[in-house]
Amino acid sequence: MQKVAVVAIGGNSLIKSKDQKTIPDQFNAAFETCQHIATMVEMGYTVIVTHGNGPQVGFILRRSELSCHELHTVPLDYCGADTQGAIGYMIQQSLDNIFKKRGVTRPVTTVVTQVIVDKNDPAFQNPSKPIGSFMDSKEEADRRAKEDGWHIVEDAGRGYRRVVASPIPKEIVELDSIKTLVGNQTIVVAVGGGGIPVIRENDGMLKGVEAVIDKDYASSLLASDIKADLFVISTAVSKVSLNYNKPGQVDLDYLSLDDAKKYLAEGQFAKGSMGPKIQAVINFLERGGERAIITMPETIEEALNGKNGTLITKSPVPVK
Repeated sequence: MQKVAVVAIGGNSLIKSKDQKTIPDQFNAAFETCQHIATMVEMGYTVIVTHGNGPQVGFILRRSELSCHELHTVPLDYCGADTQGAIGYMIQQSLDNIFKKRGVTRPVTTVVTQVIVDKNDPAFQNPSKPIGSFMDSKEEADRRAKEDGWHIVEDAGRGYRRVVASPIPKEIVELDSIKTLVGNQTIVVAVGGGGIPVIRENDGMLKGVEAVIDKDYASSLLASDIKADLFVISTAVSKVSLNYNKPGQVDLDYLSLDDAKKYLAEGQFAKGSMGPKIQAVINFLERGGERAIITMPETIEEALNGKNGTLITKSPVPVK
């Protein structure tokens, strides 16, 4: 019986630094990350890869802004579809090439994935997710708010920025297709960027919306829906820590579900970084999942062997 793992890769898996943003740079970063995913496949896992797309969506929006006098603007749901295809292409090609070098025979495919959100989600009345580039002045911010209907906030003294809704994912439209592919031992790239946000109208029709879904929440939902044996969140640190970047920092080898919930409630995990990852793992475990790992791409293999990363399970002691 095959083992199934959902691996959510973060932005650092595609863009290593502010000076490494070109398409060749992203390809190189994707290839490096895919080396570690390929090792998981060699260890017996059928892997579903999910990924972030924040910087890539920002690039599309910036191009749209610069060309607005000549070309049409690009709605957010289209940005999501665009980046799913482009990033999926990079991951597919990288894994294909790595598999050929290692003598692994596994198909790889990308599923452009829609994710249904509740049209009455409170997030639509309280946009909070920053997207796109910073605006040069308050005057520009006021103009965009008036002309385009944008919600704009001042971002920590760095300038003004558009914010959009970040609703909770409810249903993955292409779930049955993903299950079929996984059942045939296909390595799948899915719910990229959290999925294309759509709502279901009263007549049952789907419609894209201006929103951004958290990719870890969507990945958690996917992992639950396919009853994955393992949920891995790949990020910029090898382990989850208490008192992160403070005196007395403690790196955790293991977290129980109860402790994860306790530390999250105490504010140990920042809302903009580790907090959503811990909540995504909590959601997975509470929906019936058994094991989750948070670690860096480079330490995935060590984490699977119990030598790195943070293992999170329901029980108060590590499950061997």
